Amino acid sequence: MRCLGMISADEVDRYIDHPDVLIIDLRCQEEYMQMHIEGACNIPYDEFECLCLPRDRLIVLYCDRGAASLIKGRELARCGYRVQSVTGGIHAYRGRHLVKGE
Repeated sequence: MRCLGMISADEVDRYIDHPDVLIIDLRCQEEYMQMHIEGACNIPYDEFECLCLPRDRLIVLYCDRGAASLIKGRELARCGYRVQSVTGGIHAYRGRHLVKGE
């Protein structure tokens, strides 16, 4: 079993485009389409299955304000994944790599 790591929203930018990191947005598809962190894939919380995730990459999770990513992060850590949750979620993220929808 691994431990869940926590990162601040300010630290997220160092993971953008990193080949060994998978950034996952746990919000619903509509929220993802409105705004998300560049390079993040969308796997809504209710549809999340850890079986399809690569075990050789660091998983960085974020949600709206941090609660859902904390829950899923603990679940993934119990399954042996290296995982970090973004404290404060997308609302705390102020990075340059924010993609906004129309």
